[in-house]
Amino acid sequence: MSTNRSKLIAIVDDDLDITELFYDVLIPINGIVVFKFTDPIIALEHITLNLHKYALIISDFKMPGLNGIEFISRVKRLNPYIRTLLMTAFEIKDSLFSQYVKQEIINGFLQKPIEIKDLLEEVNKQIHIHKIKR
Repeated sequence: MSTNRSKLIAIVDDDLDITELFYDVLIPINGIVVFKFTDPIIALEHITLNLHKYALIISDFKMPGLNGIEFISRVKRLNPYIRTLLMTAFEIKDSLFSQYVKQEIINGFLQKPIEIKDLLEEVNKQIHIHKIKR
């Protein structure tokens, strides 16, 4: 599939199994190209190089080097139109989380373990919103 018309989605999680599973689930969706990253710094570099092609970033909260909230914040500073989903298995006690949800820096949240139907529903919703807001 050509990336000229397709919107890009990044899955960013230090757990390779999660990125592989989400990739396999999302790749059949028409009109998107999915990239998977286990390193948020490398993901940020790729997003920066393809900034206006990205529609959605799905990021884990706890990752070494750069946590999901800071990662998403950096992405939104580069392009506020990119939709963002934060996911975690833990309770988030970070005060920035609430603030970023209110400011729409974080556009959605998925609690692990994530059911496939919930992932697909949220991804389709965010892609739809991205199309409307662009």
